[in-house]
Amino acid sequence: MTLRIAGIELGGTKCVATLGDGEGHVLEQTTVPTTQPDITLPALSAILADWAAKAPFDALGIGSFGPVGLTPGTPDFGHITATAKPGWRDTDVLHTLCAPYAVPCHFDTDVNAAALAEQRWGAAKGLRDFAYVTVGTGVGVGLIVNGHATRGLGHCEMGHIRVPRLAGDTWPGHCPYHGDCVEGLAAGPAIKARLGQEYVHDIPADHPLWDSVTHALAQMCHTMLMATGPRRILIGGGVANGQPHLRAMIERHVRESVAGYIPLPEETFILAPGLGDQAGPLGAIALGLNAWEEQAR
Repeated sequence: MTLRIAGIELGGTKCVATLGDGEGHVLEQTTVPTTQPDITLPALSAILADWAAKAPFDALGIGSFGPVGLTPGTPDFGHITATAKPGWRDTDVLHTLCAPYAVPCHFDTDVNAAALAEQRWGAAKGLRDFAYVTVGTGVGVGLIVNGHATRGLGHCEMGHIRVPRLAGDTWPGHCPYHGDCVEGLAAGPAIKARLGQEYVHDIPADHPLWDSVTHALAQMCHTMLMATGPRRILIGGGVANGQPHLRAMIERHVRESVAGYIPLPEETFILAPGLGDQAGPLGAIALGLNAWEEQAR
């Protein structure tokens, strides 16, 4: 039996609709700009309807930028909640996209989804404790502990923790909620706001700004290591992928910061996602596959 799994990844800049199989192979894929909910969601719904008309899919997975409601039975379950993205707060993503289809459906954050894809098919195969970090429009963390994404009052929001600042760095930060949290210091919009430069990829590798960016990200990784002990940290997203030298800088800062207090792997453990730019889109497929497997059991 060849499974057909539909997946939707909602990102801050673009959404990716993917039709895949149970082995993580992409059958079809379409990108839609993330504009306003009344434009973007109908466009995604039309793609799903077209695929379903050709041949029914077996499950649907949705990974979304957040924050999102992940507690079944609560009013905000399946909704985007306190997002800073204009127009998207309180948007019911899950019901809008899943309601027409009598198939199992899973909904989670885009970074949790990407982490699960890396666990199935990428650079985290065989690991039950690791982290997937995206540094792009925001800073998101999919934190996998003992094989599962963290839950509780909400999902992991490590990108919004406040960390010790690099000595002498007094820039107030760009997060509308927290100012100089990690996202407010290291995400793409923060870098653009700080420098007044539109294209982050054009900033040279030796620019002193990267010291502040990598320091903030390293302090976040230090916190993760002390709290849950991830064996590997995968860092992707537009900023990290566009400036690949950042991962080595972050690891150097982390090793200095941890200072031998806990044993870190001798080999490089802060790596690029094994699935590259497909980690997010395949994350939605992984969510759908999880939903199908749960129903099959």
